[in-house]
Formats: sequence, C-alpha cells, structure tokens
Amino acid sequence: MSSRRPNRSLPVGERRERPPTRRLLGLIGLVGLMLASCGLGPGSTPGAIHLTVTQGFGARQIGRQGPPRVRGQETVMSLLMRNHRVKTRYGGGFVQSIDGHAGGTQSGDPVDWFYYVNGIEAPRGSADTSVHPGDHIWWDLHDWSQADDIPAVVGSFPEPFLHGSDGKRLPVRVECVELTGEPCETVVARLRAAGVPAAIAAIGPGNEPSTLRVLVGPWPAVRATPATEAIERGPRASGVYARFAGDGQTLTLLDAHGRATGTLAAGAGLVAATRYAEEAPTWVVTGTDTAGVSRAAHAFSEAALRNHFALALEPSGTARPLPTAGP
Repeated sequence: MSSRRPNRSLPVGERRERPPTRRLLGLIGLVGLMLASCGLGPGSTPGAIHLTVTQGFGARQIGRQGPPRVRGQETVMSLLMRNHRVKTRYGGGFVQSIDGHAGGTQSGDPVDWFYYVNGIEAPRGSADTSVHPGDHIWWDLHDWSQADDIPAVVGSFPEPFLHGSDGKRLPVRVECVELTGEPCETVVARLRAAGVPAAIAAIGPGNEPSTLRVLVGPWPAVRATPATEAIERGPRASGVYARFAGDGQTLTLLDAHGRATGTLAAGAGLVAATRYAEEAPTWVVTGTDTAGVSRAAHAFSEAALRNHFALALEPSGTARPLPTAGP
C-alpha cells in the first residue's frame, strides 16, 4: 500500500498508526460532516467553480454535469458532498465512494479516489483544501498500482495557467526550441486566447520553481530537466503513462498496468504534465520530430485535452488518451 495518498487529509504515514478510539472517531466524523455539509462558514461564495467526477483516468463521467451547487466558503470535500452522494472513512477525511463507485480492489489491483485542483495533485486532504474562485476540482477513481503519485494532469486546461494554485496565479513561461516556429506560436496563442499572459523564451535550465513552464520542441530538446527526464522512466517516476526512448525517436504508450500497448515513431506527439519535488508543474508539448510537435501543439486546447491525464498523438493525427485502454 502507498504511503502517500492525496485523497486523505491524514498526514503522511499516519494511516499506519493506531486508529483513534471509537468515541474520538465519532466526534471527529461528526465535526467533519457538519463542516462538509455547511461549508467552512459564511464567507463569500467562490464563483465560476468547476466540479468533475470521473472514473478510469477520465474515461467515464460520473453523476450530474453542469455548474455545481456552491454555498459559502467551501472546501473540496464540502463541495463534493453538496453535489454527490459520498461515503467517507477515517472520521470523514477520506472519500471511500462517490455515487456508489467505491475504492478498494478491481481484478486484484488497488483503486481509489484521487483529486486535483486546477490539474495539480493537492498537497492536503480534501477537507483541508479551500475552494477558490475559478477552481477546477477533478475527482477520479483509478488504478494506482503503477503510480500512486500523479503530480499533474492536462485535462483541466486552461488550468492551472489561468487561476494557478491555492487561489494565486503563477507566472507562465512558454519555452520553445524555435521561438518563431508554428508550434510555439500556436501554444502561445491558445494561452493568450484563454486570458493567460504567457511570456516566451528559449528553453532554459528552469531555476524558477514557482513558474509554470510549457516546453515546446522535439523530445531530445526538452528532456533535460529534472521533471521531464522522469518521463523516460515511466509512470512511477513521472505520473505519465508513456515513455520516450532516450534518443526521442519512439514513444511507447502504456496502459494502467504499465504495459506497452504500442510504439509510435516518426510524427508522434505528446501533451503531458509532470512535476519535480514541490515546484510548479512543467508541461511538455513535444514529439519524436517537428511533425509530432506540431500535432501536439494543435492538441493544446480545452476541447482536445478535457478530462485526459495526458494525450498522445499518432502520426495519423489520432488522439490517444493516456493511459491507453489496451492494444
């Protein structure tokens, strides 16, 4: 079992400690449920909130669609409970099931609920995370046998570029191999159309940990950062269910079990996000060559990325959500 689970509000490792007494657990649960049902208090209601609940790495949507019901100052947990049928454990700090879809095991593999705020894995439990105006909250029930830590996903685009993290916008910089090339111009145009004032620069060392970076170029040119090089080592290292070869000439697609389901060569592209330590996420709009980068750049949009953890582009242009469903 993992020692780090973003769904939980318990500190790292506490889940292995002796459980609280039944009386204390009941008191904690009562307080947690009261807070969840009422919000944090009479503060102003955050606007333009998105709430997405899916299963299988975004493959299937669960429950109602449309703007969620919001009242007062919400936490991620209270917002979820206001809009879905939720069962919890550990005194109300851990989501066990949503609308009847429960964590546990499926075909012998562990599955649980994980959540992301603006496409970023939250560092705290859902009952301790406040909802801010414009936040995109995404819950997904998925297999974590290969990666219990998926630090960032692309399916909430234009987040996190638009509203950032924890209610604060972050600087955004698009770093390109060719500053005047069509892929670079496409990515910058998409961000600015969404209201994001993105800066443009050549690919650099990335020593500004609070800046959201979008690296645009063939894989050999974007791989040399602590965040991106992890993609070559698979989902356990990066949270991305695809793996470039060291020379960047092939891209192997992986399913939820980490098994290869296909290898793409010339003309293949990838749009993915990952993260190094506690730095802001790094996105890659990349490919095996310039044609693949161009395909990835044209997929850098809300419509193409919605509810996908990452997206591979075949040389034919066919989009393959990651992890793949199978061969």
